Amino acid sequence: MPKLYIFAGLPGSGKTTLARRLARRVNAVHLRIDTIEQALRDLCRVQVEGEGYRLAYRIAADNLQLDLDVVADSCNPIELTRREWEDVADANGAEFVNIEVICSDTDEHRGRVESRASDVPGLRLPTWDDVENREYHDWSRDRIIIDTAQRSVDACFDSLVGELDTAKRTP
Repeated sequence: MPKLYIFAGLPGSGKTTLARRLARRVNAVHLRIDTIEQALRDLCRVQVEGEGYRLAYRIAADNLQLDLDVVADSCNPIELTRREWEDVADANGAEFVNIEVICSDTDEHRGRVESRASDVPGLRLPTWDDVENREYHDWSRDRIIIDTAQRSVDACFDSLVGELDTAKRTP
């Protein structure tokens, strides 16, 4: 049964780094909303709102139907998008796991946001003010939480893999 790994978290938390590593490890398709949304802006001149997510859902469904695992990499900040990702998995006979990546150290998080460079051509990265004021709903469902504060990428990834292994063994 294919699996949809649904990442969520504020910009600068470390989710793309972990999502990419997981995609490599499990040989999954990596769908990054930043890339999709920037392509819509560049190629279609779209003022992007929900279109990037809707397009990603369809691409994820195509791959899940091929029995391929998919890593969905997005802020996924609201309850609606979180349920829609789960619905994609359910409608396509896939399992899903929600993964929230956080950085609980505000100073570290701010430093990451203010010092990073975009690896998506044309993408304007959010400012710290954008991150602080972004709509981000509390969670109402179970998820794996990975706190990246004061930890190496390797330590965070090892924690993620351990949590996924534990979840796999839990009925």
